[in-house]
Amino acid sequence: MVDERDRDGQGRAQQARPRDALGRPLPYGAAGVEPISEAPLPPRETLGYARSLLEEGRPFAAHEALEVRWKSCPEEERELWQGLAQLCVGLTHHARGNAVGASRLVERAAGHLQEHAQAAGPTFGLDLAALITCARLRLQDA
Repeated sequence: MVDERDRDGQGRAQQARPRDALGRPLPYGAAGVEPISEAPLPPRETLGYARSLLEEGRPFAAHEALEVRWKSCPEEERELWQGLAQLCVGLTHHARGNAVGASRLVERAAGHLQEHAQAAGPTFGLDLAALITCARLRLQDA
C-alpha cells in the first residue's frame, strides 16, 4: 500500500493541501485560507488569536491554535487547552452540519473544562462555565 499523505523530511504527516475556512481539504492548486503558524504562543496571545479566528468564521483554525498551546503547555494547563480546542472542534462540526459530532465534542470539552475548574487551574481570565453554556446554546440555536 502506498502512503499518499504529504510528509515532511522526517516522514511526519503534514498537510500541504489547501483547506477551506472549516478545515476541509481542497484540491491541490485551489485557493484556500491561510494556514496558521504552528509555533506555540503565550496563553493570553493564544486566546486572542483563537478568538480572532472564531470571529473570522474559522473555528477549525481556532482549534489548531489552541491545540498547539495544549501540546506545549505545562501539565496543570492541559485540561483547559484541550477543552477549549475541543469546543472549537464542536463549533466546526456544527458549522459543517454535523449536529451529533458537535454535541459530542462540546460535551467532551465541557468535561475537560469542568475538571480544570475543579482543580483550580489557571483560567487566564476566562469564565469557563459561561463558555460551556454559550457553546451549548449555540448548538441549540441551529
